[in-house]
Amino acid sequence: MVLDPAVELRNVTTIYSGENRPAIRNISLEINAGDYVLVTGPNGSGKTTLLETILGILKPVSGIVKVFGHDMVRSPYKARMMCSYLPQDFMKKPDEPFKVREIVAMGLASKRALGRLSRDDWKRVDEVLKLLGIDKLSDRPIGRLSGGQQQKVFLARALSRDPKLLLLDEPFSSLDDDSRRFVADLLYKLNRKGMTIVLVSHAPPKIAGLTMRVRLVDGCIAGVERCSS
Repeated sequence: MVLDPAVELRNVTTIYSGENRPAIRNISLEINAGDYVLVTGPNGSGKTTLLETILGILKPVSGIVKVFGHDMVRSPYKARMMCSYLPQDFMKKPDEPFKVREIVAMGLASKRALGRLSRDDWKRVDEVLKLLGIDKLSDRPIGRLSGGQQQKVFLARALSRDPKLLLLDEPFSSLDDDSRRFVADLLYKLNRKGMTIVLVSHAPPKIAGLTMRVRLVDGCIAGVERCSS
């Protein structure tokens, strides 16, 4: 039996509302289940647009986007239930009232009927807080944390969903060197367990286990390189 790719893009063009120039143009790309993909390129090259098009946040004006065989335009709910996304603009204001544990729980609540979490769900929340080494911050208001701490909280929220596909936009941007190495090692281990990861970074640290590198320039794919495991 031939398995569906984790992500399939066919001749995809996406244009932001109110603009004439495509943010990404005629993109065709296939990502296999279990791949670990690094997307690079200069500022404005379309990296974030690519992620948001895969996730269905942005709808392409042409082309087809599929996630594990589900068309992201025709059946976005089924596709999104398999995904988690860490956006680049995660920072919260100092007066944000939600506590760390509540923020992480929001990742699971979006998958549950009426947003109600079970005892097992809360156990999962605590597990990912410990996994990221931020369990001692669980009762702290999110707005009182540093940028690096907040970035770990929102990564924990993404992981709480136990996604098949994890999309990360500049996940190292606010981290110090030790935290970069810690997160890079964690992502490597998650990928080795079968999670498909697509990571955007303009200046990534050394990343072990990559299976593919994609370079974007001016909204187009400038190169795709398969890496040896």
